[in-house]
Amino acid sequence: MTDSLTVQQAENYLLSKPETSLYYPFGDDCKVFRVKKKMFATITHGKTAKSAKTSDEAKTYFWMNIKCDPDEAVMLRDIFPAVIPGYHMNKANWNSIILDGSIPKGEIERMIDNSYMLVVSKMTKKEQTSILLHLT
Repeated sequence: MTDSLTVQQAENYLLSKPETSLYYPFGDDCKVFRVKKKMFATITHGKTAKSAKTSDEAKTYFWMNIKCDPDEAVMLRDIFPAVIPGYHMNKANWNSIILDGSIPKGEIERMIDNSYMLVVSKMTKKEQTSILLHLT
């Protein structure tokens, strides 16, 4: 196992992003992280992914869905067995990360950063400015 994020550390990192809030539109089992009401990540326990084509062991971990550039999404799936097409999401633009300890902490944080910035980049200039002021 590598120096990887626990689910609590991942949640804390997600919530440390400017203008981020936690939301539960899909029930108590699925945490949705939003920046100015736009979703950029979810965390749920893998056992809820009954129809996912993964091992039973993978379903014992927490899963995080993050937005991703389509080309990078495919590359990450090739590099890390714990990165799969986004479960219950647009598979071209979302990846599911199985938080099994196999992906280094810095890599998961980089993926979260990219997801956050992809969502921010689609906002109005005014919204982007108010967020980016907090990042510098």
